Amino acid sequence: MGLEQDLADFKAEFELTAPAGRAALYNSKVEELRAKFPLSGVLKVGDLAPDFSLPNAIGSYTSLEDVLKGGAAVVTFYRGGWCPYCNLQLRAYQAALPDIEALGARMLAISPQLPDKSLSTSEKNALKFPVLSDVRNSIARKFGLVYSLPEELRAALRSNGKELPGINGDESWELPVPATFVVDGDRRVVFSFVEIDYRRRLAPEDLVSALRSIAAARESAS
Repeated sequence: MGLEQDLADFKAEFELTAPAGRAALYNSKVEELRAKFPLSGVLKVGDLAPDFSLPNAIGSYTSLEDVLKGGAAVVTFYRGGWCPYCNLQLRAYQAALPDIEALGARMLAISPQLPDKSLSTSEKNALKFPVLSDVRNSIARKFGLVYSLPEELRAALRSNGKELPGINGDESWELPVPATFVVDGDRRVVFSFVEIDYRRRLAPEDLVSALRSIAAARESAS
């Protein structure tokens, strides 16, 4: 069963078991965000990605510049380990990691959660790629991905014990919209996937297909 089906199944189960009105609230807020989010500000294919150096769960830093010395970088932004849709995505990407690395790319996962929360995410999902902490969304902001949760969603997360200030270490209640980029050696974005609806993610097979196309184009140009 693929990631898209897993996501759809989880969403369907949530709608059956969630508190009254919760699913409708989430649906309406996704559509509100879709209507107002400035997609024009998100990095596009051909744009120069900002360099960054971010800590992992144990305080070691990973920089985009260093990763690109070995090939392309797959940079995926997720909301945090508290988000079940994110965990499904990360596990699916872990399963696809051999194919991703065989095509000369390295995976990096970035969220605004504090490093100790990233450690939990990495261990829970048995991830073998860097899980990095972008506290205050400083890098996600440069990619054009950041938005602030409305009060109704803040209240819903409080009721679930998922208060973002305690998870992310700041009072902004800001998150990145889920997005995955492929950045080539010259820091140019060569593939971009952005989805306003956090319940939908780039399928790993589509990511691998994009990497295969990028590799083929690189070979034909050399």
